[in-house]
Amino acid sequence: MRLLVLGDSLTFHGPRGPLPADHPRLWPNVCASALGGHAELAAGFGWTARDAWWSLTGDPRVWSLLPRTDVLVLAVGHMDTLPSPLPTFLRQGLRYLRPDAVRRRARTAYRAAQPVLSRLLGGRPVALPPHLTVRYLDDSARAVRALEPGIRVVGMTPSVHRSPAYAGVHGGRAAAERAVRAWAAGADVPLLDVPALVGEHVRSRRGNPDGMHWGWEGHELVGNAMAELVRTVAVGHSTGSEP
Repeated sequence: MRLLVLGDSLTFHGPRGPLPADHPRLWPNVCASALGGHAELAAGFGWTARDAWWSLTGDPRVWSLLPRTDVLVLAVGHMDTLPSPLPTFLRQGLRYLRPDAVRRRARTAYRAAQPVLSRLLGGRPVALPPHLTVRYLDDSARAVRALEPGIRVVGMTPSVHRSPAYAGVHGGRAAAERAVRAWAAGADVPLLDVPALVGEHVRSRRGNPDGMHWGWEGHELVGNAMAELVRTVAVGHSTGSEP
């Protein structure tokens, strides 16, 4: 079983920070190991469903992996739901400020303002509105199926957080989950219920101290559950393809 995982930092962030994509305890590799297969990861910090789409359409390495992929895991949509007091292009543009001292001051000011504004605005606007999350997920699934009809596609519901960086505010998550579930039901994309798996892990602070990323317990739970979902999808696909 060969998996291609398009994800955000939840795919490669452990209990103490980011790790190489091939670390065996990260959930994509836990999943692949349980299936006796291999996982390839294309991911980045803060990636939304839009970034996954850009990866599919703009990364030649991802293109080269598609012919050898059995299951595409759309492990995005989590960061889409986070409060984003500044428009994305302004927030991401902070890294380009020069000189360095100006960039550091601007970033420090934004980090100080983010939890305050998240609370005042009730978690809105979010990094990516639900209708755009669904649009990019759908574009990704359709494109892959058109290029490689044998690939099965699975997804996830948005995770939860208790991050001080956002004052624990997550007002946009429920609407995003409703939109993703409605899309998945019509697009034949099975979903992994992430909050049901890691909700208690995150809320009880057993994960990363940042209140957002998971500890090894969370990675194991998600990896094994995703393996079970992929098994179900693969068996159903195999059965459906028989004459």
